[in-house]
Amino acid sequence: MSFENLKLDPRLMRAIAACHFKQPTDIQTQAIPVALEGRDLMASAQTGTGKTAAFVLPALHRILNTPARKGRGPRVLVLTPTRELAMQVTDNIRQFSRECHITSGSVVGGVGYGPQMQLLGRPLDLLVATPGRLMDHMESGRVDFSRLEILVLDEADRMLDMGFLGAVKTIAKALPSERQTLLFSATLEGEVLTVAKQLLRDPVRISLAANSDQHASITQQIHEVDDVEHKHALLTHYLKDDALYQAVIFIATKHGADKLAKKLAAQGHASAALHGNMNQNQRKRAVDRMRRGEFRVLVATDVAARGLDIRGLSHVFNFDLPMVAEDYIHRIGRTGRAGATGTAISFVDSEDRYLLKGIERLTGRSLSRQVIPGLEPKRPHGRGGERPSNGKHRPHRRHDSRPGFRAADSPNGQRRGPRAMDGAFADSHHRKPGHQPSHPRRDRVDSAPGNHRAEADGNRVAPRQEHRDRPHHPKPGQGRRFGGKPQRNGRDRASA
Repeated sequence: MSFENLKLDPRLMRAIAACHFKQPTDIQTQAIPVALEGRDLMASAQTGTGKTAAFVLPALHRILNTPARKGRGPRVLVLTPTRELAMQVTDNIRQFSRECHITSGSVVGGVGYGPQMQLLGRPLDLLVATPGRLMDHMESGRVDFSRLEILVLDEADRMLDMGFLGAVKTIAKALPSERQTLLFSATLEGEVLTVAKQLLRDPVRISLAANSDQHASITQQIHEVDDVEHKHALLTHYLKDDALYQAVIFIATKHGADKLAKKLAAQGHASAALHGNMNQNQRKRAVDRMRRGEFRVLVATDVAARGLDIRGLSHVFNFDLPMVAEDYIHRIGRTGRAGATGTAISFVDSEDRYLLKGIERLTGRSLSRQVIPGLEPKRPHGRGGERPSNGKHRPHRRHDSRPGFRAADSPNGQRRGPRAMDGAFADSHHRKPGHQPSHPRRDRVDSAPGNHRAEADGNRVAPRQEHRDRPHHPKPGQGRRFGGKPQRNGRDRASA
């Protein structure tokens, strides 16, 4: 099928031709006709398949061919979990609307309120927003949703993982009931399905690939390592390879990202860090310089796991495995995009075997173990997921008595002290040593309300410290402002 078969507006067809797109991808072929019919849609597809265009093109077509209602608010609202993804969607809108007069803009955290207030004060066709900052403007009465026609939830699973469920429901409740809703997610299961049933009406479901079928163009490998020094030695080996054009290295903490980026720069590798302690301009500057080829290596926390689109990215390294298996899929999806090939290499130490088992269970494949002569692990590694031979279960860092903490590597290979995950904090549930949460997924660090949200969406709160306990926050929507019970500790969300 060609783009001509989709019967899009001629002005959009000229923009598509100017972008040198020849044929629509599978997700575009299936989703665009459904969206043009005005049907609600829930769709899943792997990263790098062009799903942004799958909702941007039909939204622009409707704006160009349907009279607008009276008012000044947006006709289309796109909600994204992170600033980076919001910027990517905004760039796509500008790219496809180059041949027509469309007013669009973004409302995200990490930037000033002034320009956003001006944007919301005039007629607007399409608005891209992160939930936290949008709710701030809604509370001040600056947003007019009276003429909204389409709501798009992009990366819905990530929004829920980051604790935005209450915010999404509050925003959806403020929108006209007679609207079209398009939901895009990496997976269509669990809580995502529950939300879809609440917000969508008789949706068409499109599921292009199971996790086991995704990223066929990416070579996935793991190296079993002894300690952090072993990781550095392996990383140095790979960075000497001329076949490595550009790479993103994912690491657990913000401090670790800065430290590793400086170490690589000292070794002669053009590198930069990308994490939540950087403001929006700093993050955008780092990504732009990476796209221009000024940096060879970007050391990032999970803030970049979604929404980072850099052509020519040949390698992804997991210096630290993600605490959540689904994040592995989105990390490695930064390479092998738009039909290209890529390589994903993960470093796995002895205490990562539970995380590795979760990843292999999710992807439905056993990842290839690699050994480099001279850099072999000196310590034997048990099979993924094995328990100690004495039959007693030793608490793993993911199920530690204080969720959200990860042990730091000490020079002698032992584990010492808590190290908070990037953008997260430990709650104050002081459990007995060895206590195992009854529901690890619900208790995991990245789904705790208020943690990743501050990093992804920008915040007004003070920067979080890595070695510090924080009180547990209530779920979004339980604050006094939204008619819920009064909360004991501050706001119900980290404001953007």
